[in-house]
Amino acid sequence: MKQLAYILALSGLLGCQSTPEKKKEQHAEDSDSTLSCCSNLPDRFAVAGQPAISETTAAKAKLEGMVYIPGGSFTMGGDSIWGRPDEFPHHEVTISPFYMDEHEVTNKQFQAFVVATGYVTTAERKPDWEELKKQVPPGSPKPPEEMLVAASLVFKPTDGPVSLNNPTIWWSWVSGADWRHPEGPGSSLEGRENYPVVHVSWEDAAAYAQWAGKRLPTEAEWEYAARGGHQAIIYPWGNERIHEGQVKANSWDGKFPYENLAKDGFERAAPVKQFAPNGYGLYDMAGNVWEWCADWYRSDYYQTCLTEGITHNPPGPDQPFDPDEPYAQKKVTRGGSFLCNDQYCSGFRVAARMKTSWDTSLNHTGFRCVVSAK
Repeated sequence: MKQLAYILALSGLLGCQSTPEKKKEQHAEDSDSTLSCCSNLPDRFAVAGQPAISETTAAKAKLEGMVYIPGGSFTMGGDSIWGRPDEFPHHEVTISPFYMDEHEVTNKQFQAFVVATGYVTTAERKPDWEELKKQVPPGSPKPPEEMLVAASLVFKPTDGPVSLNNPTIWWSWVSGADWRHPEGPGSSLEGRENYPVVHVSWEDAAAYAQWAGKRLPTEAEWEYAARGGHQAIIYPWGNERIHEGQVKANSWDGKFPYENLAKDGFERAAPVKQFAPNGYGLYDMAGNVWEWCADWYRSDYYQTCLTEGITHNPPGPDQPFDPDEPYAQKKVTRGGSFLCNDQYCSGFRVAARMKTSWDTSLNHTGFRCVVSAK
């Protein structure tokens, strides 16, 4: 356990900033916490090489199962109640038309990619310490050799209330956990063909998208699509709180990280298309699994967009930077997951941003793809 705690501490497990309810309900020592059920990991397990995907194997994009998103303009950014600092300032954005997968990429779809290409995911490869140490503060000691194995991060609920300042309590570095084995050795994809693929890093998602003749959405495209053609909404379905009225998404029902009442019918990930779509016909734009976006993460990028007048199809910053972890290279994830709730994360808001290292894989993170219409 000390070795596990060591490697996760090295990971710098930070997350979403505190929500108003969290600040009210947590113990005083946790009131300023920026920790979350959501991942926010630096580039811990980078590998020296990435198996190349030959251009000749790239499939021509098929629009079947994709939804047309008409172009338009919207005000990008957080709401005044739940919004966190990196969701501001509000700025006007214009998006060109594009197509988006109606649901997250499934295990069945990802398996077709692996069979066609022989691709090996990040979680299935042994970490390279020479690459890893480039992404952590100088002088960081090398993790124990037995921890430098092919593995991924798996959520483990606690037995009762715990300090929310220590995510190592509920995240486990599990050898043998990967997209084929979501909970680690002994688990499988049997009966999960239509579940979203998880334990995929950003580079895994980008490789799939390239093979499919698609790409990952920009953060601006993702938020525009999540709003479903509406501006003044907090969630993909509107403004009603997630646990009010009918079940709207797969999220954490209860007290995180130990009590999940599963009122939505699922304790962990759910098959795609279990809940009503948003105004554009997109499923699971809130909850279920976090979704990788194309953009590097910078906490001040919205200010840059406003100051420099970047309004048309913002591509994201040229370089990543997280002031909380300046050595980490992070990509944006969106949409929240089955671990999010209002007491702790509220990651299912359309404007909620998360930051996760490009080479990190977890059992609550997946993706969907887009294709430019013009």
